[in-house]
Amino acid sequence: MVDLTGASALVTGGAGGFGGATARRLAARGARVVIADVHDERGQALASEIGGGAVYVRTDIMDEGSIAEAVQTAVGLGPLRAAVVVHGGPPAPGSKGPARVVNREGERMPLSQFAHSVQVYLISAFAVTSQAAEAMARNEPLKDNQRGVIINTASIAGYEGQPGQSGYSAAKGGIIGMTLTVARDLAPLGIRAMAIAPGTFLTFAYSSRMTDEQAQAHWGPMVPNPKRMGDPDEYAQLAVQIVENDFLNGTTIRLDGAQRF
Repeated sequence: MVDLTGASALVTGGAGGFGGATARRLAARGARVVIADVHDERGQALASEIGGGAVYVRTDIMDEGSIAEAVQTAVGLGPLRAAVVVHGGPPAPGSKGPARVVNREGERMPLSQFAHSVQVYLISAFAVTSQAAEAMARNEPLKDNQRGVIINTASIAGYEGQPGQSGYSAAKGGIIGMTLTVARDLAPLGIRAMAIAPGTFLTFAYSSRMTDEQAQAHWGPMVPNPKRMGDPDEYAQLAVQIVENDFLNGTTIRLDGAQRF
């Protein structure tokens, strides 16, 4: 079990739905949490709410230097024992939302749009993973030689993507694909690597388009059981369980209410 008492934890996308819920639960376990995000007002408010040494660090996940600053801030608060990588990212410049490989007008998706999705959701996640692992490798080992745990966020789209999700699905499939290899790479250091693949959850992504009630009415019936969208705190519960259970390593857990497309 990774003991978070007096240790630090890093959450990229920490001001979002999944990230905020996870930051609260990690803090409740004794961690000093670094909330890494670009939503300044929300991030600062969350850090004040959590207390216990939590800090907000403005972090551009497309910039290795910015990621390094967040990691070093965490190390400055205590040994980095947990990193939860749950950020989203900006849309591709000029994009109009999800796009099919070839649209109904016969025009192909710009390669830059596909590459942008892979950069945001896969390459930046690896950048956080590698920098967090480097910091964890310097930790004094706990029981069973454990130095830390890294949790990436995949998606059910990494298994069963929908039309218009080719870039996103490729990136999330990459998260799923790299998890076991990363766990094996880091095993000699006593660092675990896991991933969570959420289904349809009620996060801030929906708030700009519809009310929570409208989102639940539209998306909830698509989930077999329970017939509702997931609550971000259910993601956070699983993240904390992964942190606390040393034998969870090298796999991706679907968290989707049996949802399949």
